[in-house]
Amino acid sequence: MRRIGSWRRHSGRVLAYGLAILFSTWVLFPIYLIAVSSLSPREAIYQWPKALFPAALSLDTLAFFLGSHGVLGATINSIWVALITLVLSLAIGTPAGYALARFVFPGRDTFKILILTTRAFPIVILSIPLAVTFIQWGLYDTLLGVALVHTALALPITILVTNSIFVSVPRDLEEAALTLGCSPRQAFMRVALPLALPGLAAAAIFTFVLSWNEVFAATILTLRSRTLPAHVLTVLNESPLPFRFAGGFFLIAPALVFIFIIRRYLLNMWGRVVK
Repeated sequence: MRRIGSWRRHSGRVLAYGLAILFSTWVLFPIYLIAVSSLSPREAIYQWPKALFPAALSLDTLAFFLGSHGVLGATINSIWVALITLVLSLAIGTPAGYALARFVFPGRDTFKILILTTRAFPIVILSIPLAVTFIQWGLYDTLLGVALVHTALALPITILVTNSIFVSVPRDLEEAALTLGCSPRQAFMRVALPLALPGLAAAAIFTFVLSWNEVFAATILTLRSRTLPAHVLTVLNESPLPFRFAGGFFLIAPALVFIFIIRRYLLNMWGRVVK
């Protein structure tokens, strides 16, 4: 019986690892193809059949993309919009998540559901009212206007993620800090917030990736201050194939780098929260 149980556990673990590898391959293989194509000479992109492993690497395609009109400015705009969205989402979502986790008030569960349902509301319906409102407020074709829309899109998930993390932080630790002379604000800043950093890191990953890849709001609300996805989408049909591969690589690479940086911090801190 012990051998049977051990075999079942071993086979279950092998199956889980196999599914994880299969899923990872499914996700990473298109990214690999885009990266290889963007780092290949331009004449190699038009070859058929394409080699899975390139014979030579070149920065000509990326240089061609970066040298294209408007790309550098759009990249800088995307960075600024993502950073503003990140700051606003965490500044608003962290206190909201803490309030949902620590305070009991009528309609709290309903409020959580209503927050999540805002993500199901199609932004296409709001495109014309948003454009008109932003023109009246002087926010049309500005990076702040795009960042505000991205913040509204990211806030529901940010609030729910931070709420779940603050629920995992023991209330006793904050009460002990209060008995030792801390004010409620000091107990939050010195005890609860440091222990919730993994949740904030996860929310930061989601917020940055959402803002970096969001294209609809940036396309509707800007004309000259385009973000990189909006700029690439605008000129995509008129661009050669190397431009498209390099554009795809530039849309993916910064988000992957940001995830990799936050991931290490997230994994190092996670155990401190769940203990």
